[in-house]
Amino acid sequence: MKNTPQTPVMEIGLAAPAVRALTGAGYHTLSDLAGASRAELASLHGIGPNALQQIQRALEAAGLTALQEPDPGSPAR
Repeated sequence: MKNTPQTPVMEIGLAAPAVRALTGAGYHTLSDLAGASRAELASLHGIGPNALQQIQRALEAAGLTALQEPDPGSPAR
């Protein structure tokens, strides 16, 4: 299946804990994830390096903005 901005996060091949973390934080589709920061997503319980890579690939495949690196000059959340 080709990823689109409307692809649900549960359909991009993530493990169940990662899907629960994302949906619990309000991320339901790839378009919801577009522009999110790596640090923001990594802070969610259930999101690890593998999940971040899968999200990155899914966003790129859907033609969406990849995960953003935090601005080094901005304070940590």
